[in-house]
Amino acid sequence: MINLVVSETDADTRLDVFLAKQAGFVSREEAKKAIKEGRILVNQRPSKPSYQVKDGDVITGSLPERISPEEILKPEQIPLDIVYEDKSVIVVNKQAGLVVHPGARNYSGTMVHALLYHCETLAPQGSPLRPGIVHRLDKETSGLLVVAKTAEAYSSLIEQFKSGTVEKRYYALVYGRMKENSGTLETGIQRHPKDRKKMAVTLEGGKRAVTEWMVETWFKEFTLLKIVIKTGRTHQIRAHFSYLGHPVVGDSTYGGKKRVKTILDPEVRSKVAKLRRHLLHAFFLGFIHPETGERISFTSPLPEDFRGLLDLLSKKNNP
Repeated sequence: MINLVVSETDADTRLDVFLAKQAGFVSREEAKKAIKEGRILVNQRPSKPSYQVKDGDVITGSLPERISPEEILKPEQIPLDIVYEDKSVIVVNKQAGLVVHPGARNYSGTMVHALLYHCETLAPQGSPLRPGIVHRLDKETSGLLVVAKTAEAYSSLIEQFKSGTVEKRYYALVYGRMKENSGTLETGIQRHPKDRKKMAVTLEGGKRAVTEWMVETWFKEFTLLKIVIKTGRTHQIRAHFSYLGHPVVGDSTYGGKKRVKTILDPEVRSKVAKLRRHLLHAFFLGFIHPETGERISFTSPLPEDFRGLLDLLSKKNNP
């Protein structure tokens, strides 16, 4: 039996895709078959595979389990950069390339597997394959994440994310020179109609997405931005700056890889071409501690690959 609650980040996903991703141990075809047979209910009513799930939807029913959550969630000794830990929460500085939690095609080697090895307990609420997870970073995004270790911490942090009191700041290196010193972009964001792995920016419809940015440094062909997101939509920063014509450097999904050949400086072009991820880093995280009620915050330095390119660009700016 399954009992799943749709989170804001999974809204607008097809029901069959959502089940395959969340359950992790069934294929999309198996999920589709179960929905058509009426074995899956959305808010206690039958649905269709094409139904786009909404934030807060309750999905219940039965699926043919090929691998149980217990078999998937085996602790693994994976190195973690732990910034802070107490009995309620743990703050991790996630490295680029590490998937946050198990899902389709990622049954092992995730941050959750590493946390299960490190922690005695993680909050059991939410998806069976996401113990303690209250927010995410994309696989190739580095930086700070907070994870709940208790049920009380989980409830508190989820509420803080919903109310917008969690403060998240990012550094992003984008293509081109931004024309303004700062700005705010407010649009809708929804699943791309043709590529479900991407998000699409829309001026009508979709979920409200607000991104504030400020120029940290202008380079000859790039801009280093400091970014604050007021909403936490999937791929929000990456989709927004691609929409503005300034994709994040190294982003193969939103145009950041295609721009490599346009870089004029051969040394810079060579270094960018060797990047194995996009240059987006969550450097600041602030929230109210679930137990003490005090506001706490953490910072994370730029990773070596990000810092290395910035050093080269700075040298080119000031030969």
